Amino acid sequence: MNAFSLLNGEWACEQVALSDLAKQYGTPFYVYSLSRIESQCQALRTAFAAHPTQICFAVKACPTGGILRPVFQAGLGADVVSGGELTRALRAGAPADKTVFSGVGKQDWELALGLEHGIQAFHVESPDELGRLHHIASQKGQRARVRLRVNPNIDARTAPYIATGLHKTKFGISENQLEDCVRLARSLPGVSLIGLSCHLGSQIQELKAFGEAAQRLVGWGTRLREGHPELASLDIGGGLAVRYLDEKPPSVQDFAAALAPVSQAGFQLILEPGRWIVAEAGWLVTRIVTLKSTPEKVFAVVDAAMNDLIRPSLYEAYHPIECVRPRKGDPQTVDVVGPVCETGDFLGLDRSLPPLQTGDLLAITHAGAYGSSMGSTYNSRPLPPEIAVRATQSQCIRRRQKIDEIFALET
Repeated sequence: MNAFSLLNGEWACEQVALSDLAKQYGTPFYVYSLSRIESQCQALRTAFAAHPTQICFAVKACPTGGILRPVFQAGLGADVVSGGELTRALRAGAPADKTVFSGVGKQDWELALGLEHGIQAFHVESPDELGRLHHIASQKGQRARVRLRVNPNIDARTAPYIATGLHKTKFGISENQLEDCVRLARSLPGVSLIGLSCHLGSQIQELKAFGEAAQRLVGWGTRLREGHPELASLDIGGGLAVRYLDEKPPSVQDFAAALAPVSQAGFQLILEPGRWIVAEAGWLVTRIVTLKSTPEKVFAVVDAAMNDLIRPSLYEAYHPIECVRPRKGDPQTVDVVGPVCETGDFLGLDRSLPPLQTGDLLAITHAGAYGSSMGSTYNSRPLPPEIAVRATQSQCIRRRQKIDEIFALET
């Protein structure tokens, strides 16, 4: 379904005009189509229906409870990377037995928290983590279920800051350390080795990388499973691309076909999608505060900023920008920038937009993933609200932060 479309000459989320939401909630704000999120969840489940697969939503992509609840109600589990995310996920209804805990720097209290809630598995990234997890589990009289995260050293040809499957990154253990880690895991009574995992990165467009990773995991898993049938699952991570500009992401059906060797070899497949589910379902709506020109540029200064959506500044990521009520007339080239005191505070550079006026609403599209979740209060700017829409109804799922709340913890 189309989460956003032109309705009576202006952009709407499902059947709710963005201008009406701006009147009700003020700007800037994030808005999400719940129907789109649910349809993406169902599309994944359908594509992988022929394969024994557990799909775990990557909570870091969009952690607000009003988004997590329908995702978990759609049958997905949770992939978390911190104790805070684990708490968020469980409170939003994530089943503990479908929750996996990833991340390279888990602290002891986070390991203990996962054990307390009986999560499905920890994705362990080092011998040290194995030893600490064994110690904590043994003290509790438990056995921690683990998958060893292997770094396959595969170049997924994505942006360097979101590539995780190369040896030069901090993630996972190398292949030449794998058998030693397996022997260590099997010698520790406080852990139970149930599988292997890997993660190549995010916004991956080439199925070849996924296929190669799946084949390597199957090879390692098949060899290590001999005599140890409990090693029964392989986690391929997430990272399937979406289209922001001119990307050509593979279909979810082709994605499933590329990972078929996992189930064909008799393993359960674990997936950790995030961006693919929520990116296109969320937009950031902002208002033009002022228009100004220099000898080289025209700037549309808006009330959203890099603290609200940092991806363009951090990654040079591209997000399409739409005028909520586009006017007729010759387009103009503008930089859409925020009020933060950084030259790097921009949401889009050299964009061709219809004629603009101060007070116009702009929409930064495809902002549902790693948008609000990476927000900050830099420049003491309150976090914006988040609005969920279904059909003709809207609901505030996170209210706008008050200025006093920004420094409420200070003493």
